[in-house]
Amino acid sequence: MKFFFHIGRYFVMLKKVFARPEKYRMYIRQLFHEIENLGLNSIGIVVIISVFIGGIMVIQFAYNMANPLYPSELVGLGTRDTLLLEFSSTMLALIMAGKIGSNITSEIGTMRVTEQIDSLEIMGVNSASYIILPKIVAVVFIFPFLYILSVFFGLVGGLFTGILSDVVTMKDYIDGIQFLFIPYYVMFSIIKTLVFGFLVASVPAYFGYYVQGGALEVGKASTRAVVNTNILILFFDLILTRLLLA
Repeated sequence: MKFFFHIGRYFVMLKKVFARPEKYRMYIRQLFHEIENLGLNSIGIVVIISVFIGGIMVIQFAYNMANPLYPSELVGLGTRDTLLLEFSSTMLALIMAGKIGSNITSEIGTMRVTEQIDSLEIMGVNSASYIILPKIVAVVFIFPFLYILSVFFGLVGGLFTGILSDVVTMKDYIDGIQFLFIPYYVMFSIIKTLVFGFLVASVPAYFGYYVQGGALEVGKASTRAVVNTNILILFFDLILTRLLLA
């Protein structure tokens, strides 16, 4: 019963979030702030993780395909498809759920326990829409760009790692990246990033918006938000993969 209670309250919150804004100028100003805070400030960690993961993938593919019957171009192909289909969308969303999700929950939760949200309600402001909507729009907007950056730097990291570790030549790696490229894979993953971006913003916002207690409860809510967001990301990853790649 508690599960259905949270599901119902989550959708009630979303109804308030997507209500018509009172002042569009105020929302647009807040939106650009959230894009910088939640999106642009995450570029560094996305680049670093993608470079290292790309390098690790190249070494692993080269080790698993150390057979004269397998062409070395498969190293680049395997790295490319893994980045396109799974890592740069799903794994990136799981990582961002920890960084962005905990940030959103703690920020909104702190506003709740310090009664700032109650003050907004007293002034007649739709607090859910004013606080949460810019965060959702910002994360959904920035996620496809983070995905593209992740794929690019993952491939670059794989290229340099392959050359420096002497497991694949530059020509074979680049030929593998270009071999049997399917543009639909990019579209499929961008659709996933849009869904994941919505989850990463809205689920932590729910836990922060309805937190009760003090600073300790805000910390616990952040942990629950990250765990539940990760579970939902994997659940929707399974559903979307089944629907869009069937």
